[in-house]
Amino acid sequence: MSGEVGIGIVGYGIMGKAHSYGYTVAPVMRRLRHRPRLRVISGRDKQKVDAAAVAYGVDGSVIDWRDVDIVDICTPPGTHAEIAIAAAAAGKAVICEKPLAVTYPQAASAVDAAGKARVLNAVGFNYRSLPAVSLMKRMIGEGAVGKIRLLRATWLSDEFVDPRIPFDWRFDRSMGGTTIADLGSHLIDMATWMAGPIAEVSGQSETFIRQRSGNAVTVDDASAALVRFESGARGVLEMARVAVRRPCDFTIEVNGDRGTLVFEYAHLNELLYGDAGDRPELYGMRRIRAEQQSHPYAADWWPIGQGVGYGSSFVNYLGDLLDRWPDGPWDPDFAQGAAVQAVCDAIERSAAESRWVDVREIVG
Repeated sequence: MSGEVGIGIVGYGIMGKAHSYGYTVAPVMRRLRHRPRLRVISGRDKQKVDAAAVAYGVDGSVIDWRDVDIVDICTPPGTHAEIAIAAAAAGKAVICEKPLAVTYPQAASAVDAAGKARVLNAVGFNYRSLPAVSLMKRMIGEGAVGKIRLLRATWLSDEFVDPRIPFDWRFDRSMGGTTIADLGSHLIDMATWMAGPIAEVSGQSETFIRQRSGNAVTVDDASAALVRFESGARGVLEMARVAVRRPCDFTIEVNGDRGTLVFEYAHLNELLYGDAGDRPELYGMRRIRAEQQSHPYAADWWPIGQGVGYGSSFVNYLGDLLDRWPDGPWDPDFAQGAAVQAVCDAIERSAAESRWVDVREIVG
């Protein structure tokens, strides 16, 4: 290692914990050029942020700003763009949890600010860094499925099922963003990463529980969209927070003219692969364990058969960024985060206006 990188984390909740875990474990699991040093963590509640600093191994909750090289934003989505713009203006590299913003104009402003300041920037699409998902991307690039024709992706959770859940920022669109932006941004990112840009969408949304604690709910409980990729491929996306007994289940399937690949988060160390070239007597899907040393990230982890979990996605993602510090490039960056947000905005507009929406309407 050639030195330390000072990290300042904004936000002490579940994502602040996840990112702290990633920085702490990355130097244990892989050789890094620079060791991350958790310098400071900040938040709105001093008592809670002080407790988080102790729990997460952060130096403190108040520190000289100059000791921080990278600002890592783990706050509610409605605050992301504002913090990212301020950090960039201060000359700091910025890592921002997804979604980059709750509207495309906000996301575009963050892209502009990072560009003008010429600072490294990245968006937390951490599921790209799961070994099986990364292997899926690699296999598609190598032609395992041929030309992509169809893609379908779903994300189902039950976090909003109970109508007694009290109102908080998650139910306020201006602060929490929509379910399309929160859950759907991951699906859109993986879909476009694997199949290319999305050209137009036709969406639908519904809010089944319209009031909580006497406050109007302004986010969708469930949404879905038909999509057309610029390549001509077609797709279906669905995201919902009212699917009973679905804790955090997402899948992504790609069908090409020569094969099929399927990732299921419930089996996050595996891929299903169907090859049209297999002998007829082998008809069906084979199960690939994405833990072999030649697979992405696998060499940094446990012996084959032991698997990895949710936390490893942050270790891999943040480890990649640290490996590319300070020269870059970082990937996925703010521009990719803004492109995802444009699709989110297009789905929201389509659902509101009951029509197909070209993504160029949003970015134009």
